[in-house]
Amino acid sequence: MNAWLFYIVVLLTNIIQGITGFAGTILAMPFGIMLVGFDTAKPILNVLGILAGIYVAVFNFRKIRWKEFLIIIAFMIPSMICGILIRNSLSNNVSIMYKILGTFVILLALIRLIKLFTKNSGGTLPEGIQNVKNVFYLTGAGIIHGMFVSGGPLLIGYLSGKIKEKNEFRATISTVWILLNSLILFSDIKSGYWNKELVKMQLITIPFLTGGMFIGGKLCKVMSQKVFLVLTYILLIISGVSLLLK
Repeated sequence: MNAWLFYIVVLLTNIIQGITGFAGTILAMPFGIMLVGFDTAKPILNVLGILAGIYVAVFNFRKIRWKEFLIIIAFMIPSMICGILIRNSLSNNVSIMYKILGTFVILLALIRLIKLFTKNSGGTLPEGIQNVKNVFYLTGAGIIHGMFVSGGPLLIGYLSGKIKEKNEFRATISTVWILLNSLILFSDIKSGYWNKELVKMQLITIPFLTGGMFIGGKLCKVMSQKVFLVLTYILLIISGVSLLLK
């Protein structure tokens, strides 16, 4: 039963991914951990991130901003390795990882909700402060991605200030996930996460991924993105609280 609930989570979160362009993995991860455990949810959602990235990048290849892509991976790969090492060091104390992820998603959702309902009247930050902010976003995104395959929201904090055109944004960030998630996949294989049962579950999730992305893409054209962003952040808060109580 938990496995099938996990597949439904994959479907629903990828509908939101198709509508908003992000949040699929970070929204699925807390529920996935609660339903099937970290050692199952994390590698499966990582591969789904690769497939979702390919889904977008193939159809928008000419829109990829390669300069930004190279800057992102230059910062995120080293910090992602740090995140993987932190995750491995906490492998015998999963409750700490639950609390780290729960705290992260709650804070993230609250910050995003505040930004969604408040106007930005602070003007442009000085260049030096903006550069420090960008380094924080990219380094933090790498660490969180290495630990939980959920660095997307922090990376969006950086990339949204660099790329305004929607298709260029989606194509560039999707290409980042293809590379980084592939590196995590190799790490997972080396760490012994994969077995026959996990491969079977992975294959079952693929139709739920493609179905969710397809439905989300259709809904994106006819429904308010702001409504779904609010729903996403509320669900993040609920899932984060559940992890803190786990």
